[in-house]
Amino acid sequence: MKAEEFIKGRGAQYNPANPYLKHEYVAEHIEGLDEPMLNNSKTEFFAEHPKKIVNKIDSPDLGLGYSLNPYQGCEHGCVYCYARNTHQYWGYGAGLDFERKIIVKENAPEVLAQQLESKSWQVMPIMLAGNTDCYQPIEAKKKITRRILEVLLQYRHPVSIITKNALILRDLDLLQELNKLDLVHVNTSITSLDEKLRQKLEPRTASAAKRLEVVRQLSAAEIPVNVMVAPIIPGLNDSEIPQIIKQAADAGASNAAYTIVRLNGSIGPIFEDWINEAFPDRAQKVLKQIADCHGGKLSDSRFGTRMRGEGLFADTISKLFRISKQKYMAGRTMKPYNYSHFCTKSGKQLGLNL
Repeated sequence: MKAEEFIKGRGAQYNPANPYLKHEYVAEHIEGLDEPMLNNSKTEFFAEHPKKIVNKIDSPDLGLGYSLNPYQGCEHGCVYCYARNTHQYWGYGAGLDFERKIIVKENAPEVLAQQLESKSWQVMPIMLAGNTDCYQPIEAKKKITRRILEVLLQYRHPVSIITKNALILRDLDLLQELNKLDLVHVNTSITSLDEKLRQKLEPRTASAAKRLEVVRQLSAAEIPVNVMVAPIIPGLNDSEIPQIIKQAADAGASNAAYTIVRLNGSIGPIFEDWINEAFPDRAQKVLKQIADCHGGKLSDSRFGTRMRGEGLFADTISKLFRISKQKYMAGRTMKPYNYSHFCTKSGKQLGLNL
């Protein structure tokens, strides 16, 4: 069911049907209800205690490594987020539920330590987090991500952090210690420098100015930072590529990369609904250009092309990004990890993948 008016502070405006549920609540006669079923209710948090927390990445687009997600669902509310579909596995919706029903993995640091003690463990970077933001608002209270970093520092294990939240600066002390051993990379995405667009597209994320300050402070501490111009949405933010890379370079970023938006699964109808509400004057143009990047469809699951797209618009974006990076970031690289420091609590160095 569609909300009666645009819900401020949320990205998605409704919950599409969950394909994994046989039954669901619907409002067929809205006039018979005292209140709409999909109002902007407060965020709820649910505790989870998994037996395994680190998963091996099997995507050729991402390379070798692991992912670790201390939270499932994300209050940031980025309307395009590819992780929305995974919320359906938990029995929730990929739309509003993804933003307001957050699963908290309370024992993540302890389970991580158990997995690192395994004799079969191979050292590769752990992506923190590959699904939802490990520094989303609840982290300020829970501090699960900070405890995870403490475990990784104890074991001398490499980590790659992905976040849009300035809360990462709270943990600068741990990041500096990890960086002394060449064990940390930080990735932050800057989707737009236009604050009005950011507020609609990513309603509960840090502003671009705050993200650039994160880049500035981490770079000043000589911590390698990769700025993701992502996702690029043709007709919305593609023209900002040169300026984003310039400002990221001025802030000291070590590298920049990009992806083109892909609206797989339930994200397609969520995004279509959102853009028709948020930007009705250009909705059809944007949707057409996205489809032109993915063989006429809004989504593409093919490895190798799904994140970069293909066709005229994708080629134009690629050239603009490449020229901008050459102009503002020539010669910059992310320093490599050092895998040789890893050791277990017993002091044994195991499973090194050098």
